Amino acid sequence: MGDLKVGDIVARRSYGEDLYFKVVNIIETEGDQDNTVEMKGLSYRILADAPESDVILITDDKLKEYKRKEQVIINRKSRNIKETRNQVKKNYYRTAANNTAKSFEKPGSILHLDGDEDYLQVCMQEYKKLELEATGKFIPEREQPDAVYEFLSEYRPDILVLTGHDAVAKGKDKYGNIDSYKNSKYYIEAVKEARRYEPDMDSLVIFAGACQSMYNEILKSGANFASAPYRVLIHTLDPVLVCEKLAMTDTSRLVTPRTVVAVTITGSKGIGGFETRGKYRSGYPSEPY
Repeated sequence: MGDLKVGDIVARRSYGEDLYFKVVNIIETEGDQDNTVEMKGLSYRILADAPESDVILITDDKLKEYKRKEQVIINRKSRNIKETRNQVKKNYYRTAANNTAKSFEKPGSILHLDGDEDYLQVCMQEYKKLELEATGKFIPEREQPDAVYEFLSEYRPDILVLTGHDAVAKGKDKYGNIDSYKNSKYYIEAVKEARRYEPDMDSLVIFAGACQSMYNEILKSGANFASAPYRVLIHTLDPVLVCEKLAMTDTSRLVTPRTVVAVTITGSKGIGGFETRGKYRSGYPSEPY
């Protein structure tokens, strides 16, 4: 596979080609030793490496089919979100004292710090589609603890996302050791810094974590929602879907973890958290000018 290059879409033979990756680096070796291919997931927040002999180049047809299936999942989620929003608006107008008057809305605002620039762009596009007010910043995971307080002071969001990449060493005996995780300690430190800025969990709602992150410890540090209870991979858009549910739920209502988990792609093995008050506010009346 001497023609393999950075940017190619590949899969791993030893994993049954279960996930598709983009090649980000190829570490060449001398002699007969196998080159090492460094990759990141196309749809899941995973970094991986494999011997070049274990990597298979994905054809254009396979890639198109993969993207089609992914888009079906995302479109289904978007459709469900829109249907829920429309029903909420219908209920509001039915109970309004004057159905002819116009109201206006203020969804919760979002600050999204991501350790992967490509994933950040995908998330920002989805926030835009969902008509959410979101500010995104590419901040490597290890820099997030030092950066988060300043960004919170500048943007004053209702919801904070701290994500990127993570991984845990194999073996259940290592799940309780913070040193077994690639980036969990940075998410934990960043959440603590965010809570130094705003201690109240309903005033500032925090989602933190990535694939296989140290779920309990991230929650203990002050996050409302985190990944990953079962140390599984999480989808790139899971943080966006969590934010949408919180940003569009009225401040008078508590959002249960089950409700949040239900809107994600990964589900309860990847996402969990605490009951949290919504961040959506409706206004009345709108000015006529």
